[in-house]
Amino acid sequence: MSDTDLGTMDAGQLYDRFASGEASPLEATRAALERIDRLNPAVNAYVRVDHEGARAAAEASTRRWRQGRPLSPIDGVPVSLKDLTESVGLPARKGSLTVPDTPCERDSPPAQQLREAGAIILGKTNTPEFGWKAITDNRVFGATANPWDTRLTPGGSSGGAAVAAALNMGVLHQGGDSGGSIRIPAAFTGVFGFKPTFGWTPEWPRSKEASLSHLGPLTRTVPDAARMLNVMGRYDYRDPYALRGQPDDWGMELDKGVRGLRIAFSPTLGYARVEPAVAECVREAACRLAALGAEVEEIDSGFESPIRTFRMFWFTASLAVYREHSERQRRLLDPGMVEDAKRAERWSALDMFYALKARARLTEKLEHFNQRYHLLMTPSVAVRPFALQHDVPPGSGMRDWEEWAPFSYPFNLSHQPAASVPCGFTADGLPVGFQLAGGKHDDTRVLRASHAYMTAYPPRFPEAPDSMSRC
Repeated sequence: MSDTDLGTMDAGQLYDRFASGEASPLEATRAALERIDRLNPAVNAYVRVDHEGARAAAEASTRRWRQGRPLSPIDGVPVSLKDLTESVGLPARKGSLTVPDTPCERDSPPAQQLREAGAIILGKTNTPEFGWKAITDNRVFGATANPWDTRLTPGGSSGGAAVAAALNMGVLHQGGDSGGSIRIPAAFTGVFGFKPTFGWTPEWPRSKEASLSHLGPLTRTVPDAARMLNVMGRYDYRDPYALRGQPDDWGMELDKGVRGLRIAFSPTLGYARVEPAVAECVREAACRLAALGAEVEEIDSGFESPIRTFRMFWFTASLAVYREHSERQRRLLDPGMVEDAKRAERWSALDMFYALKARARLTEKLEHFNQRYHLLMTPSVAVRPFALQHDVPPGSGMRDWEEWAPFSYPFNLSHQPAASVPCGFTADGLPVGFQLAGGKHDDTRVLRASHAYMTAYPPRFPEAPDSMSRC
């Protein structure tokens, strides 16, 4: 079997080949590194590739498999970490000119958990500065491009991880999601992205807005996401928000299908404006779920937009970052993040008190909603991928990313699990995703429905970035 074949496999296929001796983790790692070397220059998904460290880890994994002593089912599987995530021996620049290019001396929980499971850490993927916005560019490494059309953004902030998943530059990819940063790029690149229940995937050091941040996987398949969660989704005492109670096996319900599930389909959540091409794809996906046996009911959710509530938390986090830097460093920060910080300076403690009350009301309403329905379905994003180096679609009249991604951050405010599921393409060939959200701790149900859909309607992935095919 050639390295190129190994480079297109998922974690389950690699496990079978490692167990049978048909292939080794070293061969799989070489294949992943070859794909990165060949494909990454066109998309800039990886900002740091650890060739030497990955090969050394793969050699150790190969020895374990030959001895019949793998550390876990993902021992030897190539993975990536978002560049906000600390990992021993690798810098975590966080997309910022204010962060030195020095190797980290400690592992964050996902890095430690994946390393202890024997996964092969290939390197770090791109993010906007401190993950502050929903596209992926920064002053250190530049912009990450969408593999379906490299003139367009893949979204963010986990845009590097999503592009790496779409091109299988590695198999399992860690992202972070404080307002949609896993689900938005998953939708824009046509991969699966999942934000678990808050506290079930530990994070440390915590992000500036710790009460919004969730870590999760971006993968080509739902079973691969479950395999990654079986490692990442475990309690870690270092995270002050970490919770216990995770499933023993995050994939335990994957084969149950959707028959009998009550799914509420809300095309707008009562307040969003959605591009017709996106709305059409998502509506078709709702019909497909009904054909698979789910009870799908289109509803008017009656929600009011929580955009102001979210901004109170989000912009205040930017203000915290801004104030932690010196005057000289502030001149190096992303001007958009600085603008958000300045807007937050106008708010009072009473304003934040009312934002906390509004957040509680939203969470109560969403949890009550999930007593009637098992899942809530919406578009993942309201627009198609748009031009690189723009924070909003050019000519849209929008000011902030929250306006074109209105479906994701409500579920960060409420701490509920949510996934973006690829559901096809617009007429001009751009990916579209729909969102499934569940009640708190209903993660396995979200994964179950996502898997049923992707099994019945398998996604399509780019063989190479489109710019390479145009050359």
